[in-house]
Amino acid sequence: MPGLKNKLLSRMERDLENIEAALRQNLTPHIELVSKAAGHLIFSGGKRLRPLLNILSARLCGYEDPFVVKFSTIIEFLHTATLLHDDVVDDAAIRRGKPVAHSIFGAPVTVLVGDFLLARALTIATQTENPKIIRVISEITESMCQGEIQQLSRKGDVNLAESEYMEVIQRKTGFLIQGACQTGAILAGAAPVIEKQLSQYGYHIGLVFQIADDLLDYTAQTNILGKRVGADLREGKLTLPVIYALNRAEGRERDKMIKIIEDETFTPDEFQELIKMIDSHGGIAYSQSVAKTHVTAAKEIMGTFPPGETRNTLSMIADYALNRST
Repeated sequence: MPGLKNKLLSRMERDLENIEAALRQNLTPHIELVSKAAGHLIFSGGKRLRPLLNILSARLCGYEDPFVVKFSTIIEFLHTATLLHDDVVDDAAIRRGKPVAHSIFGAPVTVLVGDFLLARALTIATQTENPKIIRVISEITESMCQGEIQQLSRKGDVNLAESEYMEVIQRKTGFLIQGACQTGAILAGAAPVIEKQLSQYGYHIGLVFQIADDLLDYTAQTNILGKRVGADLREGKLTLPVIYALNRAEGRERDKMIKIIEDETFTPDEFQELIKMIDSHGGIAYSQSVAKTHVTAAKEIMGTFPPGETRNTLSMIADYALNRST
């Protein structure tokens, strides 16, 4: 999808520049160490999909006030906070192709910097003086924390059900993207029916984005993925391709899959063998199919809005969320 990616970047170049500037302007901690630790991840090449969705959702509802750019940083700060915390919890080594923050600044500083970003997001939210927006942002924060705890409690569980996996990714990823779209509508003063439509669009995009991200662990290389291939599995995270394949494998083959999954020191050859088994049992194809149904649903929602560049961009993002290579 290089053509689509370039097309999107061309459409959103000005917004992306504004977001980068706003992130730098609104980070501003009193302690330089906080700035360095937060900036290590924030300015390491993130796609800014979440704040872009916030801005585009507000724009779709007719909101053009420059404040929306500052408001959109809330979404990126929340996202960065969860990544900093997740990397500590998972003892990850690489994020976006760079050493993780806690390997440089230490786990205590990294966790506290994540907390700072959560607080900074809420501080900016209060500037709207809109109780509904503050409530939505607070609920997003709660949901992301609970999703991480839920995932941690089922770490390495080969009996994890698809329904629970979907619940985890909705909490960890879906609610933030859903909230980005919903708060864009609220900020614009959109009618409740429009707010609900954009919230549902964000719900579907969130699921697509996480399923696609989980698929990359089984279809991408380290230099493309930005983290070690097989990292999810080594961290005990069973994702949809694995869950589906395990439910269909039998006998010795299933036992072999479980043996590799439960061995945190599996070799690259063993991981490639596991990928072949996942693929042969339809795990990759099924996950792509589930994601495609959510892409279709998101685009159908966009089809209910008046034609225009913003609507087209949001439809393109639905396609990109599934077909991106990184």
